[in-house]
Amino acid sequence: MTFSLDEAKELKKKVDETGLLLGLAHTYSGYPMVKQARQMVKENVFGKIRKIYVEYPQGWLSELSEKENNKQAAWRTDPTKSGKAGAMGDIGTHAAHLAEYISGLKITKTCADINTVVEGRALDDDGAVLLKFDTGASGVLIATQVAAGEENPLSIRIYGEKGGLEWHQQEPNTLLVKWKDAPAQTYRAGNGYLSDVAKHNTRTPGGHPEGYIEAFANIYRNFALTLNSKINNEIPTPEMLDFPTVDDGVRGMAFIDNVIASGLSEKKWFDFIV
Repeated sequence: MTFSLDEAKELKKKVDETGLLLGLAHTYSGYPMVKQARQMVKENVFGKIRKIYVEYPQGWLSELSEKENNKQAAWRTDPTKSGKAGAMGDIGTHAAHLAEYISGLKITKTCADINTVVEGRALDDDGAVLLKFDTGASGVLIATQVAAGEENPLSIRIYGEKGGLEWHQQEPNTLLVKWKDAPAQTYRAGNGYLSDVAKHNTRTPGGHPEGYIEAFANIYRNFALTLNSKINNEIPTPEMLDFPTVDDGVRGMAFIDNVIASGLSEKKWFDFIV
């Protein structure tokens, strides 16, 4: 959201002072099947959440592309423009947000291994983080940009007492639901059995891809509907209010600070400080 955590806190203070809205493009939370997953966890379908695995491997920075006139690589790997984190800032924050968004839990502790694999690079391009959440659940987050051959296969698995779920960004219309004592189920976007919030964020008939651009559009639309309600002195519905806010941005910047500090330290666990 900002260059640093201090700037993020300043921005939150301004939002709180003015009462204005701020929407943040944590794109992956805009997919309808991510909304379905979140609703099922919220309704306690799986019981108490115990374990979260989220990974985001990319391969586009497997070489020193920032020195080869790749403008996207150049700014993302420049600490004067991107801040103190590379891969963990660029994609690790998305993975962390997705884990908190679907589970409804908050990260409270981190134990990170942060690496710069490509020689000559100024920021991290690879890392793994052990996570602790506020209810006692544990998790693993992996973010790397040196997984040669990978595109954007962000994926998440969440497990509770009774079962779990699995979602993959490169197959976004499908949510796999697994049970301890019953066959696995496949939920698909565009069907009548989905939750109201998933339907609210569905834009195409079943079988047609609900893609990356539609996920952006859902965030923008919900923000616009909320803004319009406020302008007209109306109360926004829960569906309208479902977009990432300044608070998510502050937590994202805190994730960067905590993970980088943890990665540089010999200490095993770091308390997650916002």
